[in-house]
Amino acid sequence: MANPAILIAALGGILPALLWLAFWLLEDRCQPEPKRYIFLSFILGMMAVPLVLPLERQAMQYFAEGSLLLLFAWALLEEGFKFIAAYLGGLRWAAFDEPLDAVIYLVTAALGFSALENALFLFSPLMHGEVLRTIVTGDLRFIGASLLHTLASATIGISIALSYAKPAAVRRWAAVGGVILAVALHTLFNFFILGMGGDATFWVFLCIWFGIIATLLMVERIKQPERDYC
Repeated sequence: MANPAILIAALGGILPALLWLAFWLLEDRCQPEPKRYIFLSFILGMMAVPLVLPLERQAMQYFAEGSLLLLFAWALLEEGFKFIAAYLGGLRWAAFDEPLDAVIYLVTAALGFSALENALFLFSPLMHGEVLRTIVTGDLRFIGASLLHTLASATIGISIALSYAKPAAVRRWAAVGGVILAVALHTLFNFFILGMGGDATFWVFLCIWFGIIATLLMVERIKQPERDYC
């Protein structure tokens, strides 16, 4: 019989991610993506977690704990693997046929990654019977880390979307630029949360929410030409 902690942790990680995913999919009601590619991107995002974690532990052997270089390495690994998940899940297929699709697939992969990562964070306190800590951790992951992953990956998606009609070389450089910006955002988040502690948490989360609002405004701009075909 499965350990109840495993089930609760899985549900606590996956269900909030699915709620965020449902919200983002509403942004693409005009020409929604095939469900199989959304599912594939989400699952590949989850599968990236067990690939990233050993590499992050390996990075700790080369960089000092808490150093900016270590935080950069972690961010680069996570954003790189999320991008690969989105590429394999949707961006490389014919279903990627409009600018907004880039944002949808990147966000979907990010939420898949966040779902399993959050489940792992919840599992430890559950195993020790720390219910309050589990609730607090779940809330913080829901409003903080999940949104960070979404914001960072959406940044890459927006970069690709804005270059959708450009030559292939321009689109490639736009993707690279998006990844660089996403890694920078992720590194700064880790630096202020881990380096400055609880005093910076409120302001960091507030900045993330402002970033999400800005992202949604950019999504509306990307969607504007598509409304003519709805």
